[in-house]
Amino acid sequence: MNSFGTNERKLILWLASASSVVLCLFGNLGAIGLVGPDEPRYAWIARAMAETGDWVTPRLYGEPWFEKPILYYWAAAVGFRFHLSAEWAARLPSAVAALAAALAIGSLAWKCYAKDASSFRSPALLAPLLFATSVAAVGFSRSASPDMLFSASMALAMTSAARLLARARALRPGHAGETTGGGDGRQLALFGLFVGLGVLAKGPAAMALAGGAIGLWALLTHKWRAAFRLAHPIALGAFCVVALPWYVLCAKRNPDFLRVFVLQHNFERYLTPMFQHGQPLWFFGPIVALALVPWTALLWPVAQQALRLWHEKSWNDSPGVFVSCWAAFPVVFFSFSQSKLPGYVLPSIPPLALLCAIGAIRAMEKGGTETRGVFGAVGITWVLMGVAVWAALPRLARGGSENMHRLGTSVVIIGLLIGLLIVLVSAWRPPLAIAACVFTVAIAAEIVSLTVLPQLDPFLSARTHAAFMRNDQHPDRIFTYRLRRGWNYGLAFYFHREIPEWFPGDREAALVLTTPDGLAAIRKLGRLQGELDEPYVGVLYVPVGREPR
Repeated sequence: MNSFGTNERKLILWLASASSVVLCLFGNLGAIGLVGPDEPRYAWIARAMAETGDWVTPRLYGEPWFEKPILYYWAAAVGFRFHLSAEWAARLPSAVAALAAALAIGSLAWKCYAKDASSFRSPALLAPLLFATSVAAVGFSRSASPDMLFSASMALAMTSAARLLARARALRPGHAGETTGGGDGRQLALFGLFVGLGVLAKGPAAMALAGGAIGLWALLTHKWRAAFRLAHPIALGAFCVVALPWYVLCAKRNPDFLRVFVLQHNFERYLTPMFQHGQPLWFFGPIVALALVPWTALLWPVAQQALRLWHEKSWNDSPGVFVSCWAAFPVVFFSFSQSKLPGYVLPSIPPLALLCAIGAIRAMEKGGTETRGVFGAVGITWVLMGVAVWAALPRLARGGSENMHRLGTSVVIIGLLIGLLIVLVSAWRPPLAIAACVFTVAIAAEIVSLTVLPQLDPFLSARTHAAFMRNDQHPDRIFTYRLRRGWNYGLAFYFHREIPEWFPGDREAALVLTTPDGLAAIRKLGRLQGELDEPYVGVLYVPVGREPR
């Protein structure tokens, strides 16, 4: 009877955990239309690939576009081929990749730390949950971009590398009976394959991050021989088979591909500020802290454990040192880049989630006031998140500020209640506090997808505007004027054509989509025809006509 009860509890735990991961990573991917300048562009290229059957050359508005490699476009184009909605087709690859990254770190935790995965005291269960419920995973799994595909490729590659090092006794095995025989060839092939996928996802940075992290580990542990085993011909062969064919074929069809992609969008992007994404050296520190929310406080026991290993000189064969090098190298590498964007350090988040899981479990085992303080800080994070949302909503939704203020106030109250609950529970049973936080993130993600994002859609995405004007009597007389480029790309995607920029010399009647600043300029020119009927929700619909005589 007791055994049945234990098995039943395990089943409930796994079902609840799996449901939380699915809600966080896959819940309502179409809640909001494609936003910003990148999502509509990437989706356009993938849709064009599915429509034209050209699976080699990425094309934006019919012209070759070599800012990113091919893997994301292939993955999203499959969704368009199966006639998924634009948002689901464009974002599903990122959601699947996030799930793969979560499973990768869970597999590594199971291999190196504990076979059991039936409670929140097991890193094999806790690490994927912490990753899947982090701000980075929830956000980037809903992003139509190559970032999560790249991060998942790196997570899978580094997991294969850790398995190889563990079999070679360079990492302390988590279980008795681990041997060096059999399976090395498969793991070497997988390591090369996943690094190759990373190169297809985002370019040469995959080689730099994998090689740099492993090199940093070898430098700290002096285990160069084990590190060089990863450059085995099997790994190199698998890498070449996966990564090279598309690069060779694309370069053959497009003579300027290597110059534009490799030189401009990789080396020049890293070495020069030509793309105007300059940030200070410390930029990624706050980004990493925000990306791990609501689990950022768990970095404290991670730091404590690192200091303990350092003082005891017992870190030489610790799997945690390898995972730490995997987490640290992308941050260090991109900190010296002259172009910095938040997504650059996404490959650091899966290993950091694994380290946080290990730190949390060891803190629970240790107990005491300090442990209650760490988990209490996780609860306080919810209060801070509520305040941040309250401050951001009215700014995101100009023109709907009253409604958004009410929604923001509700969010603050809910965040305060959740935070207090987690603080109180953490003083009693820390594992229960973690469970409460995990399940609350999942529920919150679903509520936001069902209620908040649809309300923000007209303010952030061109989807509703394109649907409103799709059957306009004069579609050739629709223009944009002084819109941000994100809106221009979004309107082009949903209209399935580029929307031309209006210029004052055009004397014919037209509908111009613009901003309040653009409207002021049109009024000053005396070109406004009639009065405005539409409130400002993302863009203004401005009828223009001839200049007054």
